[in-house]
Amino acid sequence: MTFRAATRADLARVVALIADDAVAAARTGDHGPAHVAGFEAIEASPNDELVVAELDGEVVGVMQLTFIPGVARNGATRLQVEAVRVDQRLRGLGIGRLMMEHAHARGRERGCALAQLTSDKQRPDAHRFYRSLGYAQSHEGFKLPL
Repeated sequence: MTFRAATRADLARVVALIADDAVAAARTGDHGPAHVAGFEAIEASPNDELVVAELDGEVVGVMQLTFIPGVARNGATRLQVEAVRVDQRLRGLGIGRLMMEHAHARGRERGCALAQLTSDKQRPDAHRFYRSLGYAQSHEGFKLPL
């Protein structure tokens, strides 16, 4: 298993991985200009990384890491982990755990004091997975479409 920054050539596969989920399919859509613009913004940002996991040369996982500087918590920087997906054919083999270990290592390298993420309430399997990694459901999340 290797981890690397996603390239534009990976984008169609990344979108397919994210959309291959009943919860995310409708809100992700088909690969198109909006995804390219999002990718370009991530690529240009010093505080964002779109990471792919490769197995035998095939992209089998994706996640977005965002490093959020802050004033709260004594000026702590937070690692925000988003859009974690593993190819459904390979789930349960430890790939997600390796991906999260990589995310945590990147957070430590960037001086983050904590890692945080959100997970849709309709994903009980994901919640069990994150709890198994030591994440605590410590807050209620709120979203407002703009």
